[in-house]
Amino acid sequence: MKIFVSFPTYPQQREFLNHYFETETEIIFSEDYPQETKNSQILNSDIVFTTNPEKEGLYDPSISFENVKFIQLFTSGYDHVKLDQFPANVQIASNQGAYAEPMAEHAVAMILALSKRLTVYHNQMAEGQFRQLESMTKSINGSTFGIIGFGSIGKATARLLRPFGVKTIAINTSGKTNEDIAFIGTLNDVDYVLKNSDILLISCPLNDDTKELISKQKLELMKEDAILINLARGAVINQKDLFEHLKNHPDFYAGLDVWWVEPFMKGKFEIDYPFFDLPNLLGSPHNSAMVENSLTIGTEKAAANIKRFMLHESVVGLVHANV
Repeated sequence: MKIFVSFPTYPQQREFLNHYFETETEIIFSEDYPQETKNSQILNSDIVFTTNPEKEGLYDPSISFENVKFIQLFTSGYDHVKLDQFPANVQIASNQGAYAEPMAEHAVAMILALSKRLTVYHNQMAEGQFRQLESMTKSINGSTFGIIGFGSIGKATARLLRPFGVKTIAINTSGKTNEDIAFIGTLNDVDYVLKNSDILLISCPLNDDTKELISKQKLELMKEDAILINLARGAVINQKDLFEHLKNHPDFYAGLDVWWVEPFMKGKFEIDYPFFDLPNLLGSPHNSAMVENSLTIGTEKAAANIKRFMLHESVVGLVHANV
């Protein structure tokens, strides 16, 4: 079989892919060929391995996916992929769960930093204030941890927080789980989760059901001193509503790793409101998955999924072009 890799690779990625697949599998790295040969390379490939199809020119109408049977994404999210640009019979899989562990660590770091108000008191001390007795912090022991999107990231975060004595309530698409948690429901139960969460993690895919799911009305259901962490996509939350809520509820804290306009999709970082003027906001540049070996982790997980497809086994993270 032939695998077409449509994105520029690092040496360690290329070395791993060349060694991972059997000698009878030909791997075609797009960067090794002129742009004008891309169509013929894809036409002769069985599998396409991609990161950002738009930036890699895969939506070019001259490109035929006639013989392609499977498309594997390097990314765990797929909201940036125009699924209808590919033939409906082509199976497409996200890199589901590939970065769950480092992202869970990032979520916990944000939760602890915000609970202990570390940035607030750090900035006060930088201004010469040493207010020990007045600088109260928040314990997470005995708190309720709500999760919107109880997939790989949500489960990994819940496990890390278990020793802190938190109770986990969550929602997913099925309303079922084998995890030992206090409550599992679906999006129909989102209000229950919002009302009862001391800490809320958003780790769901972005789709028609979750776009701007967290609006002014939903934020007002939450506790006055709740902590909201978003590791999903910026558009799951209404930007204006979140800014106004943070501004008007100083005891409500938010940690954002994802934003509404980011370089990966838009070529730039941009926010419409001065979030970073707020003391109850902690931000990071969508780097929750970026640990030292993240490239290796992502490549290994994606390659394993490609191998499952080649062996006619069930693939992970399957999405469909007609959804």
